[in-house]
Parts: sequence; C-alpha cells; structure tokens
Amino acid sequence: MNLRVLGLSFRTTSIGLRERLGFTPSTLLLALERANSELACEVVLLSTCNRVEFYLGGEGAPLPGSKELAEFWGRIYPVESLAIEPHLYCHQGHEAIRHLFRVTSSLDSMVLGEGQIAAQAKQALEAAQASGCAGPMLNALFQHARVIARRIRTETGIAKGHVSVSSLAVDFVSEVFDQFTDKTVAVIGAGKMGELTLKHLAELKPKRILVTNRNPDKAKSVAETCGGQVVPFENLDELLIRSDIVLSTTGASEPIVDRARWQRVQAQRRKGTMVVIDIAVPRDFEPSLHDGETMCLYNIDDLQKVRETRIADRRSHLGTAETMVDKEVGLFESDWLRRRNGPVIARLNREFEAKRKAVVGQLMQKLADRVGAEDRAAIEGAFRLLQNQFLHGPISALAEETTKRSPSGKHTLLDALRQLFRIHD
Repeated sequence: MNLRVLGLSFRTTSIGLRERLGFTPSTLLLALERANSELACEVVLLSTCNRVEFYLGGEGAPLPGSKELAEFWGRIYPVESLAIEPHLYCHQGHEAIRHLFRVTSSLDSMVLGEGQIAAQAKQALEAAQASGCAGPMLNALFQHARVIARRIRTETGIAKGHVSVSSLAVDFVSEVFDQFTDKTVAVIGAGKMGELTLKHLAELKPKRILVTNRNPDKAKSVAETCGGQVVPFENLDELLIRSDIVLSTTGASEPIVDRARWQRVQAQRRKGTMVVIDIAVPRDFEPSLHDGETMCLYNIDDLQKVRETRIADRRSHLGTAETMVDKEVGLFESDWLRRRNGPVIARLNREFEAKRKAVVGQLMQKLADRVGAEDRAAIEGAFRLLQNQFLHGPISALAEETTKRSPSGKHTLLDALRQLFRIHD
C-alpha cells in the first residue's frame, strides 16, 4: 500500500519538544488546511499529549518523506526543520498499518490499555474528513483501526482495572504523601482528563477539593460529582494560595502559571512545599518553577516511573493483543487490495467484452448467410472462451498478489496491468 506514517512520541522525544510541536484544535485545522493544498496526498493528523503523527496515503500519490514533512511542520511552527527531522520515526506499507492498529488499541500508549486514544484517533479522522484531507485509503484504514481497538479491549484483559494518565497522576501523588485528610487538593481544568482526575482524587478523601475551569458551568458540573468547591478561573491565585497539591490538565497553549504569578502567590502562601502534577501538553506550569523547596513540579513524562507497577497485570494479555493486531493487518491489506483489484478487473473485462463483440460482429457481417445459427453460436462461444482464457492468467496472478505481503508496500502487477491496458480511474 502507498501508505506512510511520520511522527514522534513520548518514546522518542521529551515533553519539551512535544509541547512545541503538538497541535491545538485551532492549529490542527490550520495544518490540515495547509496540508490539503501543499501535500499531494491523503492526510490524517493525530496529535495528543504523548504523540504527534501524520498518516499519509493515496493511490499513486507522492508521499512526503521526513525532510519534506519537517519543512512543512516548520512552516506552521517557528521550529527549524533540522530540529524536527532527527526525532521523526517512519513506517511504511503494512508496518504503517500495524503501527496505527497498535496505537488505537493503546498497545503503544504510555498507559497500556487506556481508552482515550481510540476516541482521539476517531476525532483525528473526523477533522481530516471535514478538511477534505482524508480519502478512501485513510478512511478505510482508520475505520478498521476502530474495530480492532474495540475488539482488543473487549476480548482481552488489556483494559483490566482503571489505569489511565489521570490515575497514574493520583498514584504518583499517593507515593509522595502518606495521608490526605489534612490536604487541600486542587484540579485546574474540567475537561475529560480533569474529570477523571477528580474521580480518582475523591477516593483519597482529601480534606478539601478545589476545582477551576475557564467555563464556570463545566467546573460546577464536575465539582458536584466529587463534593468539590468551585474557584472562578480569574481567582487562580487564590486557588494556588490555598492548595497543598495541584493537578493541572488544561488545554492552554501557553503556561497559565509563570514566574510572575508564582512570586505573587508565594508572597501570600503560609503553607509548605506545593506538589504540582502538570499532565497538560503544552505544560500549564513554567518548568523553571520547580525548585524542590517552594514547589515540586512533575510533568507527564515523570509518570512513567509509576507506570510499570500499575500495568504489570495488563502486560500478561499483550501477546494475545499483538497476535490479533498482526492478523488484522493482513486482513486489512488483503481487503484493500481486493477493493483496488475489483474496478481494474471489471474494467478489463468490459473492454475485452466490447472488443470481442465488435470483432465477432464484423466477422458475422462478412460471413453473412454462409453460416447458420448453430455455427454462429459456436463462433461466439469460441471467442468468449478465448477471452476468458486470455484474462485468466492476469486475473489469477492479481488474486495471488492480493494474498501476499510486498516488502515495499507496492503491488507491481496491478500497476503493470493499468499501464499495459491503459486502464485509468
């Protein structure tokens, strides 16, 4: 398949680079609009806290390589393409299919078995469709990825228990403090991540839970589920002054707590060291605020330290899930080739049928009354048999190629048939 994925993830880059290169909803739309005009292929852009990936495909379309994509990326963000390219990984053909299936099934996630990535992949496809960037190949690929992700979650124990980035953040805090009955805990951001974080925090039974969000109605709705108290977002300083522990999960494009704000808060705080778990990407707290005395600041990459102990049981199901992925990769590739072959074979048959009828018609005109109905039928049958025997070899070879996996991801027989018989879509 003419398919490629280029991207970076928490496995290849630090949060510092990911937050500079990740896409917000508005910049993602801008990137897709530009991709539609600048990249001559289908494009789906998947951007999350832990990965940014470009899925590129299309029949006969020239697919950009690492250098071209890095240059395209650099035209959207003020980052030199030379700083991007070394961090990019590239998968092609069936390896690109396998990568997406593993990603959407959360086998490549920071938290094995987490459920958010499947929804994020669905949103990525919908955004690409709305921008006119997704075509037949990527539509089919991402739809199949959703199916396999759902099967893996329901048919294996990969999603057993409640382990997510939010729960890891709360577990991380639990390793810092022995008890929470005297602690004021705050959550900044009331989106899906913030809501999950509050749910896990409530189980620790802290003295007080504070919630803030730019949308006050959303903050109120989420706070009510855990008995939390809403602090207006414009009173963020007050929330920081009162808190012992802060978990921040907003989607802000710039830090909401910089040095000036922290110094202002510090002048009024009468508490000890504040522990902050910043799981937002880009980060909500300016990284330089971590001094180990007034603030202990941790980010999403720090959660990997507690990840392994929380997902040990899930790893026992990893082999089954990987086997399912490998099987589905082959099934999808064969199915896609059948879709490609079908129109070509149908067109080939139609053209030969038209030529056969034309030749037989001319022959019958020349023979005129010299042949009877029985002879005419025999001549018709002979030409039809010749047509079928002539096409049997190429069509059978196409069918065989459909069941084989090409190392290059190319399927030369189909392309050769298109050229030899001048078959164009």
